Amino acid sequence: MAILAAGVGFSIRGGILGDWGGQFGFTQSDLGKITGGGLTGFGIIILIGSLLADRVGYGKLMILAFLMHVGSAVVTLAATPLFNSMGGLESEAAKNAAFQCLFWGMFMFAIGNGLAEAVVNPLTAVLFPKEKTHYLNILHAGWPGGLIVGASLSYFMVGNVRWEIQIALFLIPAIIYGAMLWGQKFPRDEAGAAGVSYTDMLKQLGLLGAGVICVLLALFFKNDLGWSTTGASIVGAGLLIIFGFFSRFTLGPLLMAFLLIIHAMVGYVELGTDSWISNITGNILASPEKGLLLFVYTSFLMFALRFFAGPIVHRISPLGLLLFSAACGAIGLQFLGTFNTGFTIVIAATIYGVGKTFFWPTMLAVVSEQYPKGGAITIGSIGGVGMLAAGLLGAPGIGYKQDRFASEILQETAPAAYEAVKSENQNGFLFFESIQGLDGAKVAAIKEIAAADQSDDDKAVLAASLGGARSALKMTALVPLTMGICYLLLVFYFKARGGYKAVELTTASGQDHSGGSGEEKSEA
Repeated sequence: MAILAAGVGFSIRGGILGDWGGQFGFTQSDLGKITGGGLTGFGIIILIGSLLADRVGYGKLMILAFLMHVGSAVVTLAATPLFNSMGGLESEAAKNAAFQCLFWGMFMFAIGNGLAEAVVNPLTAVLFPKEKTHYLNILHAGWPGGLIVGASLSYFMVGNVRWEIQIALFLIPAIIYGAMLWGQKFPRDEAGAAGVSYTDMLKQLGLLGAGVICVLLALFFKNDLGWSTTGASIVGAGLLIIFGFFSRFTLGPLLMAFLLIIHAMVGYVELGTDSWISNITGNILASPEKGLLLFVYTSFLMFALRFFAGPIVHRISPLGLLLFSAACGAIGLQFLGTFNTGFTIVIAATIYGVGKTFFWPTMLAVVSEQYPKGGAITIGSIGGVGMLAAGLLGAPGIGYKQDRFASEILQETAPAAYEAVKSENQNGFLFFESIQGLDGAKVAAIKEIAAADQSDDDKAVLAASLGGARSALKMTALVPLTMGICYLLLVFYFKARGGYKAVELTTASGQDHSGGSGEEKSEA
């Protein structure tokens, strides 16, 4: 139910991005940063919550998640009254105030999501140690389930009901899971229950894995908090040194670091793309409602297929499933950026939907099966890196690509139109040059004009906006292509070692999770 709440909020937010752009005059890059704030906070809190899970207890973390969910609604809903009271579109200060409310409201929402995620993944591993891939996929069926509910509500509400009412609907499942917490008792973390020391848990991540995390954290300090590159790098290095102290400066397994890098790409291609997909497909189909329906359809595919991960894995192994998913993801995104008709778009969305279905939970299962001594720390680090990458790289990166390609197209086809609709602000991404994207409010106003009344410049603006979205999807297809190469390397690696095998945690007495000193046993 907690993951369902996260899915509902995420899905509805994707459907109202156009409302935010039109009301507050945000560019696609601005909207990408707000969306990213809802993911980076998610990732950071998964990391922190995973470090605390065995010490604090699952129940207390879930209560805190509930409080953050409720608080996030208050901050997000303050955007409109604050914007209006400060002068609206005529005031840059009002625009900035609305941006801050939406960004930090999404960040608080992400904290609630992250705390819940830090609990439910290791909890599932504790409850189903023999079938982690199967049950983690079933657990994460709650995510597309929430996407279906949220997108279905948006379909009937977008354009008819103010966005404030829509975004507040995630509180319904949040209140339900808050009530369900009453009187519950939670088990201990898998590794803690097996008697693994906290230091040994940290060693399973190691300096190599922590280094991947600290690079992303430094990027967060720089991009989201506005720190200088030097300051962000120093703090990131300092965090790595602190981790090294508590882990006795153990390098850790190279495979774990490699899995973290792959999952950063998973976050980019799954959640980063999902932040935009209904908005982009709505533009391609010239109907926001059809874009939402397509999103509901792909989410339904994910929801249904995740219940069948277990039988599939028994036939082709988790790595085989991930390799197949990467191929579908790359093909689906390329087709989404190429096809034009409704039928072909549905085919492309089907391929993409199948591709993204198994990425996240199966990666969690692989890490939990290979490094059970890491407990909540290793499985949480994977989830945290995925969310950080989605928020820092995926959502803003795809927004930047749309702005850049749309601007380039419009400058080439209708320079005067570009000068009329370009944003006053410049937006950059990582080391790429800053560009002036299209002003969301001006583009939204052109969309409101009847097709017969649109000027040639108006048509050029809409064509450029659509072209930018298509090009962004095609370029994003390179990410799952790279992932596929990485999974193929892992298949060869494990084949050289005799095949993929799960590592089972047992105690010295041979009983699973019953206390004592932990030792590892491999079984096929």
